[in-house]
Order: sequence, then C-alpha cells, then structure tokens
Amino acid sequence: MEVEGDGSPCFLLVDHDQSFADALRGVVGERYPLRHVGVHQAILLLTNEDLPDAILLNWDQCAASLRAQERPPSDLLKAVSELPYAPPVIVYSSDSRRETALEAIRHGAFEFFTQPLDVGQLKLSLSRAKFKAELLRELASARKLLLGSVRVEGLLGNSKQIERIHDVVSKISGVNTTVLIRGESGTGKEVVARAIHNQGTRATKLFVPFSPCALPDTLIEDELFGHERGAFTGASQSRRGRFEEANGGTIFLDEIGDLALPLQSKLLRVLQERKLNRLGSNSPVPVDVRVVCATNRDLELMVQEGTFRQDLYYRISVVRIDLPPLRDRKDDIPLLAEFFCRKFASLHQRNIRGLSPGFLTALVSYNWPGNVRELQNVIERSLVLAEGHQLVVTDLPPEMRDLAIASEIPRGSFNEAVRCFKRELVKSALQLHSGNRLKAAKELRISRCYLHRLLKQLNIEGGESPAPANTLKTEPPEDATVPVAAS
Repeated sequence: MEVEGDGSPCFLLVDHDQSFADALRGVVGERYPLRHVGVHQAILLLTNEDLPDAILLNWDQCAASLRAQERPPSDLLKAVSELPYAPPVIVYSSDSRRETALEAIRHGAFEFFTQPLDVGQLKLSLSRAKFKAELLRELASARKLLLGSVRVEGLLGNSKQIERIHDVVSKISGVNTTVLIRGESGTGKEVVARAIHNQGTRATKLFVPFSPCALPDTLIEDELFGHERGAFTGASQSRRGRFEEANGGTIFLDEIGDLALPLQSKLLRVLQERKLNRLGSNSPVPVDVRVVCATNRDLELMVQEGTFRQDLYYRISVVRIDLPPLRDRKDDIPLLAEFFCRKFASLHQRNIRGLSPGFLTALVSYNWPGNVRELQNVIERSLVLAEGHQLVVTDLPPEMRDLAIASEIPRGSFNEAVRCFKRELVKSALQLHSGNRLKAAKELRISRCYLHRLLKQLNIEGGESPAPANTLKTEPPEDATVPVAAS
C-alpha cells in the first residue's frame, strides 16, 4: 500500500476518530504517512494484495465493532497473521489491564500501548515496524525468486558465491568427471554432492555416501571394496562394498583427507582402472560409478607434507567446488533462517509465524563456526522452546542473546539507546513468561521491585488511568498530554 503520488510506504490507522487521526498525522505523518480507515473498511482492505507496511489499531473500537457481530476482537489480528505477508500490528487501548495486553500480544500484535499515547515511544515502535516490514518484503521477494528457481535442492542463498555454485553444478551434472567439494564442516558438502547426482544422468541409480571418520583402516577397506567369504575371521559370507552398491550411480567419499596412504593407493587404482578387488580375492570386479569427494582439510598442503598422494589429488579434483563458510555469506542468513523456521514449524506442528528483527540480527552477528548445520540446529532449538508465535531474542541460546542488542537500538542519543534496549529486554522476558512478573524478574536476574519500577519508567504496561477519549502524549515535555476530542 502506498500513499498516492509519491510511492512512499504507508501505515494504516484503524480508528473511527477523525480528529485523533488528524492530530496523529500532525506529529508522525511526515515520516510515517497514515491512511485512516474504520474497522470494517480495514477488514475489506486486508483481503486485497495491496497491504500496508504496518497497522495502528484502536483495540477498544475493534472490540466493540466485532463483538456486535459476536466475534472477538482478536479475529482481526488472526486475519492479519494469516496473510502471506503479515504487516506488523501496533495495538493501543484505554484498557491498561495486563490481560488485555496479553490477549493482543498472544494473537500476534507487534506491540501494545495504553492511552494516552506517548509520541516518542510510538515513533520508535513505528520505526521498528517499518524495519520489520522492509525485512519481510525482502524475504518474500527473495523467497519467491529463489524457491521458484533453486537449482541445487537445499542450497539456498542469493550471494554471488552460491550463484556460482549453482552454475558449476548445472554444468557438470550431465558428465561423469570426478568432483572435489571443499569446505568447512557444516557448509553443505553432501547437499551439493546429492544435487550433482540428482541432476545428472545417474539420478535413477543409487547415491551412496561414505565417511572414513573414526574407522580403522581395515574396516574402511572392507566398507569400500567388500570381502569374500573366509577373507578374515568372522567373514562367513561374501559382502559387497560401497563401490559395488553404487554401481551405475554415485559414491560420495566424505572427508577424503582422512584416508591413510595405503588406502589412497587402492582408491587411485579403482579410479584409474574402474575395477576393484574385494578383500580375499584376486578376481577384479568392474564398477561404473561417479566419484564425488569432499574434504574440510587443505589437501594441497597435505600433498606438500607427503600425507596425501599427489596423483590421487589430481585424479579426484578434476572439478573443484569451494563452499564458503556461513560467516562469509551473511546476506543469506535471513533466507536460510526463514526456510528452517518453516521446515521445523511444519515438522513439529508449531504455529510460529516469523522471526523478530532482534532475532535475525543476532543470527547475522554470530560467527557460525558450525556453519549452516549449526544455524539449522539453533533454529530448531529456538522453535521448540518458543513461547509465542514469533521467534524472539529470548528464544536464542544464552551466548547469542547479546548479539541482538544492535537491532533494537535506534539512532539517537545514548540515553535513548539505553532506554530502548531496557524496554526490549523487559518486554521479551515478560513475553517469555506470559506476563508473570516474578518469573520475568528471575529471568532478568533483578528484583521484582526493580522490575515494577522499570515497567513504570518504560511505560510498558501503561499504568495510567484509562483516557475518556483518544489522546496523544507529546514530546517535550514527556508528561504533557494533549486531549483530542472524539468525533
């Protein structure tokens, strides 16, 4: 939804009071253009594709209008949350009871204010809502673009590195040359290997993965090449190895750098001759397999040190694919996080509708030593433990929570930044514990009395008496109230 003529973002004000709308436009309208509608008109607008960036909603009027139709006021919030692109909803009410705020937040409200409205706090909330709306639009656009044209299943991203990998995979899938995939643990080496197999001419045959990690050399040789009956004690019958299992398909040799030199020689012979000898047999067995290898080690350095055969290195690295660590493609993290959130929400049947800006900033700020695999684990853990319908900072592991500070701090003075951070920290703790102040205080490691003072100072629950009509609290001074007559 845009304001006519200038293409700027629009905020939908759902309130019957025209004079209040005019007053609100006068203090926030230049930076946050408002479109003023009533409750019923808002419901009709939300059926269109032209949605606002955020919604300012008078909860009292919404409750009155919908209850006349024997519908709870939360129905409008539910309708918004079910939209493909759900704009943030900022709710305000003259009812300062905790139950009212919890009902709104529980059904998807982005923020809840009690009247009279503090203009400074409202502007901060509108700024955060605008940031979230922009982020949601970018994610929706990226998802539409990428999910509709992903060429490597499971390898999501819009970075140049990932795009180059897509290009290489599409070029080599139809040929049978050996491929070496290099990258840190957790970067998705097996994902790329499976894509090479699935997009090639061997897709109808088996993809057989194998990793020699923590296996003794004798067992690795048996696993790869098989054995004949009587080859060793306990070999009561013949057994095919992984190469024979993959005949006609693809074998994926993960952590190839962990192979001992004698096994490297045997592997080289198989790659050159396309034949293998089972343990205990002198009869060669022909095999037709595509070989894709992977490593997180520096094979060139190992060649120089004499711990990896140079001829084998050249044999397996006809085509090399380097997977970047997640810390080097942080622009891909929001898309990956949303993908994993949707995946695990479906898997665990959780009604999680998205990721908060603070949550995403923490993800982007983290170094990710475990790469995409670690990101996947963090998203699943956060989703399983989440209390609300959105993943927030408090759902993250403790060591990652501090990284979210920057997302919730606006540009401005030091005092504004500190106040903003305190507010977000307290709100997150209350949301985590469903409004229970004692538990929230324990979460924050502060006394309950200090938490009460913070709630009053930060106007989180709006302890003032209900206002008889829509009012605005202007700045400065902070305690000044400007009444606006109801129409």
